[in-house]
Amino acid sequence: MKKDFPVNDRGAAISMIGAMLILGFTDNFIVFIAEIMSLWQFQFIRAVIALPLIVCIAYLLKITIRPKRPWAVALRSLFLTIAMIFYFWSLAFIPMAQALAGLFTSPIFILIISGLIFRQSISFIQIVAVFIGFIGIIFVVDTEFTELTFFSFLPVFGGLFYAMAAVATREFCEGETTLALLASIMIMQGFVGMCALYIIAWVSPEVPNGAAGFILREWVWNINSVMPWITLQAVGAILGIGLIFRAYQIGQASQVAVFEYSALIFGPFFAWVLIGQQVNLMQLLGILLIAIAGSLIALRSLKRDIQI
Repeated sequence: MKKDFPVNDRGAAISMIGAMLILGFTDNFIVFIAEIMSLWQFQFIRAVIALPLIVCIAYLLKITIRPKRPWAVALRSLFLTIAMIFYFWSLAFIPMAQALAGLFTSPIFILIISGLIFRQSISFIQIVAVFIGFIGIIFVVDTEFTELTFFSFLPVFGGLFYAMAAVATREFCEGETTLALLASIMIMQGFVGMCALYIIAWVSPEVPNGAAGFILREWVWNINSVMPWITLQAVGAILGIGLIFRAYQIGQASQVAVFEYSALIFGPFFAWVLIGQQVNLMQLLGILLIAIAGSLIALRSLKRDIQI
């Protein structure tokens, strides 16, 4: 957390809940975008829309978007870009509740990475939390083992890379401005999208119709029907991610992290309202277990920080 920001846990909680409300709403439109264009074109166009807005905000607020450690910010952005690729890809095939539950396994991976790589101590409560989270994942997937597909695990892969991005932020990106991190994410997503589009054009694979072609589709010119959703996604990303960064700047990180789980409420709610996706009692229990596991890990980390 930056030292020149006063601690305001209530403001941080409001910022995080606001961010999850915005992202939980806008992410549902990926379903419509996947029917028309590719994931790579979506990320490229979203970056083209978002970057000028970020530059304008930086100019008006006189905030630098030049990172202090370019390599660290680039590494973090790459991890987060990969995480979002898995997450957005999964949204085209599985319900929002399952996708979010998989993404929010990230605290479990953060704990494992911190213990194995950075040799940080892991408490018994945190180990219990990992098992609780794993049971929650099983409940949210809510299917027979033989019915599991590659798409069932996409958001969990996203959770792994989201955790790697979070660890990189904490270990290497201290003191970077919110807008510098946000601009770097958009640049990386746009660059990866452009490279993927070039490779797809060169390979020219056979592309299925509809959402099945989300990952393989080349550049599509007739996208007027989804441009409003892409624009909404771009603006929502700036507002949502900006509020997330702001929350971590003005609040204690371990407490703020607990409020990220409000996404597990907003995302499925808007999926039900906008798309008609249903969540059964077993999946609701799984979501609750994942939220409990993440909260236990976060609050235990807070207690350790206070003791130190």
